[in-house]
Parts: sequence; structure tokens; C-alpha cells
Amino acid sequence: MTDSSSRQQIMANLHRGLNRDTDNSRAKSAVLERISQRPRSTIPARSQLDHSGQVELFKAMALEAVAELLPLDSIDQLPAAVDEFMQQNQQQQLIMASSAQLTALDWSQATHTQIKQRVVLAGDVVSLTSSFAGIAETGTLMLHSGSDSPTTLNFLSDIHLVVLQTSTIVGCYEDGWQALRQQQSDGSWPRTVNMITGPSRSADIEQKLQMGAHGPKRLVIFLVDDG
Repeated sequence: MTDSSSRQQIMANLHRGLNRDTDNSRAKSAVLERISQRPRSTIPARSQLDHSGQVELFKAMALEAVAELLPLDSIDQLPAAVDEFMQQNQQQQLIMASSAQLTALDWSQATHTQIKQRVVLAGDVVSLTSSFAGIAETGTLMLHSGSDSPTTLNFLSDIHLVVLQTSTIVGCYEDGWQALRQQQSDGSWPRTVNMITGPSRSADIEQKLQMGAHGPKRLVIFLVDDG
């Protein structure tokens, strides 16, 4: 008997002893059922607003967390707005996610910016990503990883530029997770879901606030009014 077949036989015996299917199908079904039936947690009163109120709350909470907001009337304005930001901050190279929302835009308008689509490497200063949702409760961005948006774009650059559409702003975390469950209803969940509230900071050393301690020093949100 080969090592492979011996291992398969041992695992089959263990599954039978635990009353499990060899492919864990029953266990997976039970987990999915438990997730779908999970009750919602207590929702803070401040997030129980109509959508326009949630948008305004998100703005207020994001600014309180030292994020920067740059409003846009249309997603088509993004390339020119990013190019202007890069010039104002004396930056030339932008590392951009390859998500469809971004690649569909006319980046020829960004005449002063060199755009690369790859992971962030040491020395890269500015990155640009899309976001999945905004959480009004705390002014938090909800982003998830994918082949078109590596997680390094969220954390390794000094300046993180993020596109957020007002239509994706929800009141509380539970609504954000519910929206993600609906989008990933086929079970193909992302490897990573990141919640980002303002730029990285820490006061662990001598109680002195240090920006960019564990991630970007600046978080700039291009808030697109697509309502």
C-alpha cells in the first residue's frame, strides 16, 4: 500500500468515526446555514438614518478620523482629479488597482502621472483602489482583496487614494457584511476583508501620536456622488 492510499484510508476512518462525509459537504452546509441565520447585533442609533443622512454621517466620521475627502460629481472626473492631486503633492508615479471600475476610465487625462498596475513595492508612495462600501457608523471603508486589487495597495504605500461611491454607503457594519454576502452568494469569498478608518496611527511610544505607524500616513477618499 502506498503512502498516499494509506493516508486516504486513515482519513476515511477518521471521517467515519466523526460521522462526517469524506468531502465535508454536510459540515459546510451546516456552517453556511448557521451564517445565513445569524441574528443582527445591536445597531447604534446614530446610524439609523435615511441614506442622505448616512452619507453625511460618513463624511463627518471620516473627517473626525483624519481622512481627507475630495468630492466628485461623476466617476469620469476621477482621472483628472487624481492627476491634480499628484501634481499638488509633487508625485509622478501611481500604483493602481486593475479593477474594472478604474480601468474603464479615460486615464489619458492624467497627463502628469505615470500609472502602473501591480502590487505595491518598497519605495512606492501613492496607491489607488476602489472600495466595496462605506460604513457611516464610524466613517470606515470596507475593502476586499482580489486578483485585481492586491491587499498591499491598501497598506504599503505612504498615501492611499480610495474611490467611494455614495450609493455604496450603508449605516452600520452589519449592513456592509450583508451586502458582501449578497455579492458573494456563490460562496467565492475574498481572502481578505479590510476595514480602514482614517490613516494609520499609533501613540504606543511615549504616548506621542505617530502617523503612518502601521500603514499609510494619509487616506484620501474621492467621494463620488452617484446618488
